[in-house]
Amino acid sequence: MDEQEDLPKDMLEQLLKFVPEKADIDLLEEHKHELDRMAKADRFLFEMSRINHYQQRLQSLYFKKKFAERVAEVKPKVEAIRAASKEVFHSKSLKQLLEVVLAFGNYMNKGQRGNAYGFKISSLNKIADTKSSIDKNITLLHYLITIVEKKYPKVLNLHEELKDVPEAAKVHMTELEKEIGNLRSGLRAVEIELEYQKTQPSHPGDKFITVVSQFITLASFGFSDVEDLLAEAKELFTKAVKHFGEEPGKTQPDEFFGIFDQFLQAVTEAKQENENMRKRKEEEERRARMEAQLKEQRERERKARKAKENSEEGGEFDDLVSALRSGEVFDKDLSKLKRNRKRVTNQLADGSRERPVTKLNF
Repeated sequence: MDEQEDLPKDMLEQLLKFVPEKADIDLLEEHKHELDRMAKADRFLFEMSRINHYQQRLQSLYFKKKFAERVAEVKPKVEAIRAASKEVFHSKSLKQLLEVVLAFGNYMNKGQRGNAYGFKISSLNKIADTKSSIDKNITLLHYLITIVEKKYPKVLNLHEELKDVPEAAKVHMTELEKEIGNLRSGLRAVEIELEYQKTQPSHPGDKFITVVSQFITLASFGFSDVEDLLAEAKELFTKAVKHFGEEPGKTQPDEFFGIFDQFLQAVTEAKQENENMRKRKEEEERRARMEAQLKEQRERERKARKAKENSEEGGEFDDLVSALRSGEVFDKDLSKLKRNRKRVTNQLADGSRERPVTKLNF
């Protein structure tokens, strides 16, 4: 027996694939006198065939090797159902959110199907399919989240209260019970083989009984814990399903928790989309304010320039009127006229002195 765990699982798998059939064993027995001339593979099969319950011993060893791994795969699934069932049953945020959803439904169906006391949880994800008649990108879920954020902000911490729901949504109870059933039957098969080996003559160096007995003791305790955990998980799941008005016998964990998981994902997406829309709106408003401020500033600058131009023109006109009233404009014009006449006279005089006189001879 592999007491020191020297044989790897993949080698055991290969050995199980090549367990000699009865016809092969009979043929090898007929030619056992030719053992020295046989190929290595045939000699190996011959030696293996001489071990009592060779296949059963290999299967027991392989189950022992895989047991802890298979329990480690099954146990988290059971724990996920157990934890998720508690979460949906006790979550205050989920309860308050469903109350808001019911209020929305009664308001929208007022006069038709209003005043309902509850609704099927399968209808929960239809909220995301109810689109606005104004903007098809906005759904009832977007509006629901907007209201909840304002009125009941703590409700949106729903994910923290339902953190095990996504894992539980991956578990199918029938498949889980099948896996646990395989573990139970496998463990039982090892126990049967152990009882058989105890009735056989002992061989020196054969530690099958010792090793397998220790394994059975430890594995039985471990498997008992898994079974107890499954019984508790099934009880809590049934309680949660009934709490939401569903039928336990017709509802699987992947269906039940899948509804909440899908809704949680939709809430997260819609919440992010609301945030994106809010940011876009704030950016548009910021740009509009900047454009309005820029336009206002340009208008002020235009008015300032126009006022300055009018002020300058008005100043020149005022100076001219003042000069006319005081007579200064005439004094200036008369002085200017005298200066112009004097300058012309001087130019003519200078021209006469500089022009040469041509002497004519007759």
